[in-house]
Amino acid sequence: MKVIQHSVEELQTALVSNHQDLVKDYSKYTEEERRLLEEGLHPGPTQLFQCITVHSDSDWIPAHPEKLQDFRSFYKDSYRKIPNASHNTIYIQTIGSFGEAGVHTDQYVEWLREYCQAFFYGLSVKLLPAVSVAETRCTYRVNSISHNLQILTGDLLSFLGKRKPRDAFCIVGITMIDLYPKDSWNFVFGQASLNMGMGVFSFASALLLRSCKTMTHEIGHMFGIKHCQWLSCVMQGSNHLEESDRRPLDFCPICLRKLQVSVNFKIADRYKALLQWIGEDQSPASRPGDTAACHSVHAFPKPTEAFHAAKLWLCRCLDILEKR
Repeated sequence: MKVIQHSVEELQTALVSNHQDLVKDYSKYTEEERRLLEEGLHPGPTQLFQCITVHSDSDWIPAHPEKLQDFRSFYKDSYRKIPNASHNTIYIQTIGSFGEAGVHTDQYVEWLREYCQAFFYGLSVKLLPAVSVAETRCTYRVNSISHNLQILTGDLLSFLGKRKPRDAFCIVGITMIDLYPKDSWNFVFGQASLNMGMGVFSFASALLLRSCKTMTHEIGHMFGIKHCQWLSCVMQGSNHLEESDRRPLDFCPICLRKLQVSVNFKIADRYKALLQWIGEDQSPASRPGDTAACHSVHAFPKPTEAFHAAKLWLCRCLDILEKR
């Protein structure tokens, strides 16, 4: 087991940058917002943000060495995508049968849509009509170890590209069928095309908590946010289910700034929307992009017990942002 620790100076540079213009932009955050973001400079077990712990060589970071992406390298990336007035909607495309869960599929997918809209606060999130696996014409295989049917992610991404509406910022496909990116891989939780605004993930046998993590991770890539190696973060890569479960639900401060500068939300408003989704705040929310057609009466209770730790964490963040 190895704890990845960066110095305060390294984290400060990754968050704020040494570039004069970016430092000036950072100063525009309120005092409370800066205080929250700078909580990440002193990570620890009892703090809001923690260091990354690598448990084995099979974890993502040792298995897939990548260059660290600080805020400046993200901001200066000419290929990153930014939502605008013409492309400000995230579309969700369900693919294939959902088996025994099918009776509750509409409700489950609606929860994912609502969570996605809170997480990417300021953007609209809409559902596309479901399609069968046959309609995608994708390559598939039966895994020699698990004996599960698996779909090739590259083919699914190509299919999604043809389904992408004109006003889409991005489109993400979700399926109960396992995925694989190439023959040499056993499986993959999801895959995204950073430049084309397309992604796909499988929530085969997944809980709602896992689905929310995987979906927001893949969409995060479509903003140009690469795997996080600074602090424990939903944008960490994961090689296996146990590692994926260790990831928190939300961004570290460095990745949060990347998203915030792309969408331009108030950090407190975003946290309140997430807290409301969990059920803490029952007051009416102003969710940008919501339409009456997107709302449905919940047929059975949302399984939010697994989100209890996230709820407490969001409350701690809001305590700082609202000087409670």
